Amino acid sequence: MSANDDLQSILDGIKVGDIINVVLNNNSIISGRCMPRYESSEKDHIIIKLNNGYNIGIKLNRIKSITKVSSFSIVTEELPEKSLDNSISLKSQYRNDIDLSKMSNLPKIALISTGGTIASKIDYRTGGVTSVLSAKDLYTSIPELSLYASIDTEILFNEYSENIGPTHWNLIANKIIDKINSGIYDGIVISHGTDTMSYTAAALSFALQDLPIPVILVGAQRSSDRPSSDASSNLIASVIFATQLDYSGVFVSMHGSISDEQIHCHLGTRVRKNHTSKRDAFKSIDISPIAVVKEDQIEIQKIPSNIILQKKNRNKINKEFNVIPKIKFDDRVFLLKYYPGLNPLILENVQKLGYKVIIIEGTGLGHINKNFFFYLKEVIASGMLVFMTSQCIWGRTNLNVYDTGRDLEKIGVISLSNMLSETATVKAMWLLANYNDLDYIRNKMQENISNEITYITPIVEDVIS
Repeated sequence: MSANDDLQSILDGIKVGDIINVVLNNNSIISGRCMPRYESSEKDHIIIKLNNGYNIGIKLNRIKSITKVSSFSIVTEELPEKSLDNSISLKSQYRNDIDLSKMSNLPKIALISTGGTIASKIDYRTGGVTSVLSAKDLYTSIPELSLYASIDTEILFNEYSENIGPTHWNLIANKIIDKINSGIYDGIVISHGTDTMSYTAAALSFALQDLPIPVILVGAQRSSDRPSSDASSNLIASVIFATQLDYSGVFVSMHGSISDEQIHCHLGTRVRKNHTSKRDAFKSIDISPIAVVKEDQIEIQKIPSNIILQKKNRNKINKEFNVIPKIKFDDRVFLLKYYPGLNPLILENVQKLGYKVIIIEGTGLGHINKNFFFYLKEVIASGMLVFMTSQCIWGRTNLNVYDTGRDLEKIGVISLSNMLSETATVKAMWLLANYNDLDYIRNKMQENISNEITYITPIVEDVIS
């Protein structure tokens, strides 16, 4: 008898949503709601949602018997105002037959899955989190998405974000171009792991300029199986941003607080992950979020005068992308975080490895130990470009305040103002791949191309509140 036959036999008369008691071989009893498995799951176990909101998997060979305590009716039972993952208030009754592709009266969104926690679930055989959910799994598990958009889903690849790099940026950018050139979408949502999402957002911001529609990257700090998950609320908000945002460009949609009161929309070149696990880990740096979703309603924030955003304009879409995108990236860029005791000989090794650009994360206003000065002269004389950013989260570099900074400037180190170090690294990769003239790259690194530099520094308390 197959595992599927065993499952059907043991669940005879029991449906998804029923409250059940599971008696194990050791006579202990587990009570909870019978849950569906994802299509990619193994069939040798059942999933139970406990009263505390957590899901557990129980292997069939551990089960003595199952009895139904009460039935679940999709006719009379409605979703509560807050779902188990405390997502944004739900307006729709539970449905399992939604066909979003037939909702022609709604805005049309392309949802592209690349993996990460938002596309993860618990592997109930091992107890670990695994990235296996397809884009289809994402929207079918969140029926309230049908209130906002007709969604076409596609899984581009399935990687944790630490495995994503320039090659993947190229794949994502090309897929976005394909979706735009189809002429049928009002916005594009990319599900992505959080750890390197700011790098991907920056890469797409430089590679895909003059976009006619918004591209929203969205992730989750906690997988959808957890009661504290932010997956569904972030995804719902990303669809709202993609359909209702007046601006085009590349943005990141993530929680704005530890509760579900608001989801923030960040500029793709001005956002950083600042916490390993908090739901509001992502913050806009030296700028406020572009927009906020509160209780399903989008609120556009006051855009600073130094931030240039293009208006959303689907009329710009034609068979060929208006501006020929430059989506190549050269990884010969080294991000060097200075710390006390760092051996300056590392610069010689960086040069020997064939790197062409060094981005330094200096201290404070952009400083580095004077023992590095000789080696910096050597690598710059060899033709390498060296730029300075700051390890500080807020504020900007300034090499004119102290003697150290002035000496670095004389050597040829170039300050990048308040450009984030990860954004500077990606920008250098993009410029290096698409332009051969080092003087041109040097000048372009100092220019504001995609709002990566802000010339007005707001009060920090106003930015992070």
